[in-house]
Amino acid sequence: MPPAIQSLATRLGLAAAFRYDARVTTLILALHAFALGLMFTFELDLVSKLGFLFAWGVLNFTFLLVFRRPGLAAATSLTLIGVLILLSRLKKDTLFMTVNFVDVMIIDWDTLAFLYTIFPRLWLYSSIAALVAAPVLVMLWWYDPFRVRLRSALAGLALSVLGLVGLVWANPSDPYNEFYGNEYVSKFARSGVSAIHEYVTRGVFEADSHVVDRLKTPALAESCTPAGGLPHIVMIFDESSFDLSVAPNVKVPNDYQSHFKSFDGKSRKLVVEGINGPSWLTEYNVLTGLSTKSYGRFADFVTRIASGRVERGLPYNLRHCGYKTFSLYPFMGAFLSARNFQNTAGIENFLDSKALGAKGLEADAFYFNAATDIIAKERSSKSPLFMMVYTAANHFPWDFRFRPLLTPGWKALGNGSEVDEYLRRQQISRNDYADLKDRLKRNFPDEKFLIVRFGDHQPSIASPLMDPSLDETALSRRFAAGDPRFLKTYYAIDTINYKPADLSPALDTLDAAYLPLVVLEAAGVPLDPSFAEQKKILQRCGGVFYRCRNGAEASRFNRLLIDAGMIKGM
Repeated sequence: MPPAIQSLATRLGLAAAFRYDARVTTLILALHAFALGLMFTFELDLVSKLGFLFAWGVLNFTFLLVFRRPGLAAATSLTLIGVLILLSRLKKDTLFMTVNFVDVMIIDWDTLAFLYTIFPRLWLYSSIAALVAAPVLVMLWWYDPFRVRLRSALAGLALSVLGLVGLVWANPSDPYNEFYGNEYVSKFARSGVSAIHEYVTRGVFEADSHVVDRLKTPALAESCTPAGGLPHIVMIFDESSFDLSVAPNVKVPNDYQSHFKSFDGKSRKLVVEGINGPSWLTEYNVLTGLSTKSYGRFADFVTRIASGRVERGLPYNLRHCGYKTFSLYPFMGAFLSARNFQNTAGIENFLDSKALGAKGLEADAFYFNAATDIIAKERSSKSPLFMMVYTAANHFPWDFRFRPLLTPGWKALGNGSEVDEYLRRQQISRNDYADLKDRLKRNFPDEKFLIVRFGDHQPSIASPLMDPSLDETALSRRFAAGDPRFLKTYYAIDTINYKPADLSPALDTLDAAYLPLVVLEAAGVPLDPSFAEQKKILQRCGGVFYRCRNGAEASRFNRLLIDAGMIKGM
């Protein structure tokens, strides 16, 4: 080949290579620019933007260590961030919380089954996305001409991690921010630092390292039948319900407060551990008699963690005394491992919405009718029954009129459409509960019933009403500080053909973890050694559980339960 032509061909080859490299460089820059666009779209302030940048750095430099190709690293990082944002929005729509790092640490089949049940096309969309993404990533692997030294990638990763840790140290992440939208990436990244630190330093479950005392083995042979016989126990999980008249300037119907009073005329307050929506926290309290606060930052996953591990609580104690235990659950049993958790906690018969034949949001009467049907079917067994009956009518959203024919003549009270709708639904609940009591009296005149109702948390519309001067940020801070204004609901005790054996634990204000003790004492059921010990804590602490002595009482009690084999694997 003549030298002139060879020279021209070489020059043309270099030019083509240059154009090729420029195209790849443009693609890489576009990937990073798109990531910045996501940052400016979803991250609201300087701290969250810094959290996003450090998280982006951690992802990119991690994949550079693996692939060494900047194009492939950026594309993979962007894919993961996109998936995170989509899953966070999905979780927010379903559980009212965004994804945090613990979601990655705790993955179970129940969660996957729940997702694919409520979003049946998710598997199809996931498969299509994988099929599309795979060849794109392979092409980037093949055509990316750039290589990054391992030493440089490692240095970048170290700086990104240190930056993220420093950011969390200077601005600790607030778990209650997970109840608000946006900041999906920064919240996930910052929660990872906090969760890993807490897991390493204190573990998932808080308990003393050792205690001198021991719980006695439960005396199963002890007689559980008092002279008058044991009553059926019906616990009503009154979704999102509490006395809204405590909020200033809220107009309520006539005789509204009477619904929250017990048979003895007392109004009793229940101090729960969740704000604005996490029913499963109170579910854990009232079934196990324990505090979710013992799980620290892992509390939002308590029912999934406790499944197969916490074998202690109200249903367990009742089963030892011959009770048949039922749970009438208004959602899918796979939701947050509810079925597995309740089975572990002593529920023998778990009936979820599918088993009950529920069709979407049902009035309380639907679940009350199911309960009375079970009582009628079980009459021949002669065994006392325990039922956890959930309701759903008061659940959000309150932006539509639910079953308007159930409240003929209802007139708006002037509180705003959502607040008035919430109060109207409470009136439906009140009517349905009155019908339940009448039905029990009429259909089972020779049976004894102890009924305990309680609110699992305040509705989300209550928080701004309780203190209108607080904006969303200030409210989040009050939530984190455990302001009791936002934690108090109610519990009420009613009876049919029965006089409570002992109401001494039923204090005017009571932490939710003590509610099982109230039920056992009122029903006259002998306490197993763990509840006998917890009664002493109630007496020492005046109705306060986890907050008593800054958690020391709960931590000691948890160790006693671990040593007794009632809590395993933690």
